[in-house]
Amino acid sequence: MSKEITARSEEYAKWYNDLVIKGGLADYSAVRGCMVIKPYGFALWEAMRDVLDVKFKETGHQNAYFPLLIPKSFMSKEAAHVDGFAKECAVVTHHRLKNDPNGGGVIVDPEAKLEEELIIRPTSETIIWNTYKDWIQSYRDLPLLINQWANVVRWEMRTRLFLRTAEFLWQEGHTAHATAEEAIAETEQMLNVYGDFAEQYMAVPVIRGVKSASERFAGAVETYCVEALMQDGKALQAGTSHFLGQNFAKAFDVQFSNKENKLDYVWATSWGVSTRLIGGLIMVHSDDQGLVLPPRIAPLQVVIVPIYKGADQKTALDEKVNVIVAELKKAGIRVKYDDNDNNRPGWKFAEYEMKGVPVRIAIGARDLENNVAEVARRDTKEKMSLSLDGLAGRISELLEEIQTNLFTRAKNFRDEHITRVDTFEEFQKVLDEKTGFVSAHWDGTAETEEKIKELTKATIRCIPLDNPQEAGTCVLTGKPSKERVLFARAY
Repeated sequence: MSKEITARSEEYAKWYNDLVIKGGLADYSAVRGCMVIKPYGFALWEAMRDVLDVKFKETGHQNAYFPLLIPKSFMSKEAAHVDGFAKECAVVTHHRLKNDPNGGGVIVDPEAKLEEELIIRPTSETIIWNTYKDWIQSYRDLPLLINQWANVVRWEMRTRLFLRTAEFLWQEGHTAHATAEEAIAETEQMLNVYGDFAEQYMAVPVIRGVKSASERFAGAVETYCVEALMQDGKALQAGTSHFLGQNFAKAFDVQFSNKENKLDYVWATSWGVSTRLIGGLIMVHSDDQGLVLPPRIAPLQVVIVPIYKGADQKTALDEKVNVIVAELKKAGIRVKYDDNDNNRPGWKFAEYEMKGVPVRIAIGARDLENNVAEVARRDTKEKMSLSLDGLAGRISELLEEIQTNLFTRAKNFRDEHITRVDTFEEFQKVLDEKTGFVSAHWDGTAETEEKIKELTKATIRCIPLDNPQEAGTCVLTGKPSKERVLFARAY
């Protein structure tokens, strides 16, 4: 099967696409720019979603659901917000179809034009804040901590499975607070939830920082982000958390009586991650043989493949393997016994390697006699013979070893691809030859940021939260700078 995969070194974009399609994660749809998430891909999203949902609830958030359709007038109430999404909005103008009297099939009924057009949500701030106006009256109603699991539509011109599609799945948190300090603390807390999830479950090292003013979310006062580095040296924004100030509260007149019985506008945040995380996961860990999935979020952690001749050997294997499966499940391990006799063991080995299953166990009649099984790791391709006695405990340890190894490997790659430069010549050379994050001084102006982007296609990915103050001169203009920022080409 790996022969069907384009090598990363040959064409990285095609390699990625091959893995998504041949790994059974997603497929193209009849709708331009939209994808079908296949069961294996959706199981991976569910694994991510389930972990995050617990983390959200542990931090006091509750799930709710808001309408897919947003009145156009709502989008006009916050100027920066509508400007940020205006070119990506899909608009509903009519509410009825009818048969063409001239025999041309189904047509839009011209008599069914809506009085006000509806926008298919590109994000939900506007309709949520219009709702919050009725929910919030007093400081006793705060903080309001709401999360929504939903789909959104952003009419992208150039789409790519998982990374950028016209419709995608995500979660969006929207919270209201009595003070700016509380809202900022919420924004930072959720950034750390994302960062911890990426590192502890996805085994993806991230840099936590803030965006430049030009890269902020439309309508935000400050945008915090986690940035990851892919194997091709490009960055991927893996999650954002926004301090919205009082912008949306003022736009939708969301006021509350504070403890002094005075009216004030609430302070807001929003934060979100999407199915784009699956694309990042693929590009950080996978290889030319297929997907490589971290055990903690792999839909299937262990697969057992029997090797036998004849019904008697099959019966003996089934009896023993069923015991092993029960022990693995008791240990909390997601396991499958693939005794389907339509495919040979070699085909199954390649199939599960392609799907990135962390551990494969092969067991045959001779193995039963010796009370052992052949165990293969997906991350290193190492094979070992393990005793069937206490196998569940050893597999649990092995899964943790794989999780740690994947993170360490990705972190070493990321750290080796953060390069400090002091001249624009160095800046361009690193981007073209070494790739990765470029740590460089910037004079703080949007004009310089835009010029660097124009010349190199690199953007400021973030200003790290732990950034040391360091006097220097801008890599492009030579003007004074107080700190370095991280540039990269990005998805």
